[in-house]
Amino acid sequence: MALWLQVGLLLASLSTAVRGRVEEELSPECRAFLYMGTPPTGLEHHSVKYICQFYNKKPRYVTLYSTEDHIPIYSAYTFKRSDGEKCIDVPWMYEPQLSTSLGTDEMQPFPRGYMHMNFEDAQAVLDDYTNAIYHERGTLNPDEHQNEPDDKASTYTLTNVVPVVPDFNDRIWNKQEHVVRKRLNNYCRGTAYVVTGITTSGTMIRRENMNRIAVPAYLWSAYCCADYDHNTPFAERYKFPSFAHYGLNQEDTSQMVELSVQKLKEFLKNTKFVNPDFQIFVGDCDPQSSGKTD
Repeated sequence: MALWLQVGLLLASLSTAVRGRVEEELSPECRAFLYMGTPPTGLEHHSVKYICQFYNKKPRYVTLYSTEDHIPIYSAYTFKRSDGEKCIDVPWMYEPQLSTSLGTDEMQPFPRGYMHMNFEDAQAVLDDYTNAIYHERGTLNPDEHQNEPDDKASTYTLTNVVPVVPDFNDRIWNKQEHVVRKRLNNYCRGTAYVVTGITTSGTMIRRENMNRIAVPAYLWSAYCCADYDHNTPFAERYKFPSFAHYGLNQEDTSQMVELSVQKLKEFLKNTKFVNPDFQIFVGDCDPQSSGKTD
């Protein structure tokens, strides 16, 4: 076989492998992390790609990622009952599917002595956060919402990370993640589908005089648990089958706003970050309208 033909076949096979995980349309194994197998709509920005986040040979969750802003627009995952224990000694990882380094469709630890040119065109790299003194790395799919070690470890990829203000992250956002974990632990009987996302502010973190990563204006999250305990106390009962919250990514943010999924949609439409047809869950997670009783 001619050398040029062998090279062509090799490149074609590598291209196919990449398309299998960074996709225009999500594969069935990745849709398992989405309520009714349907991703949110109304976020069709240019330069966004679906990532089926693979770790240790299994899909773990789904991310819609902006290769222009170098941050996720949202991560969608299924909640796993847990004690909230944090994963330790996990290296930060990158997504080979977005880089020039082909050959695997799984997230990988940043190699020692890596060259930025191999990674940074389409995604964030560690140095982007090293000198970001006003922001720290915040995960959209938090490890405390997962239970198995591999599921927890898979959350430590920069394609699941946005820059957050430390005061907001520690005092407001992380506390709300605890609240949601306890609520779903106690009262969700079936699968809880969670979507956590951002809106951008126009502010960018720069490195070497280049815009590198977008700073979110707001972080928001919504869950859908169609199969829940109907004897849930009244104070929590109205937060099922779905509920949501959002917060302003600033140091002086005073509180988290909890609200219905429908009101979160209205709020996000008013920010103009999402399109008028924006939808998080099919039928707003109403089992009667969606025909599902998970």
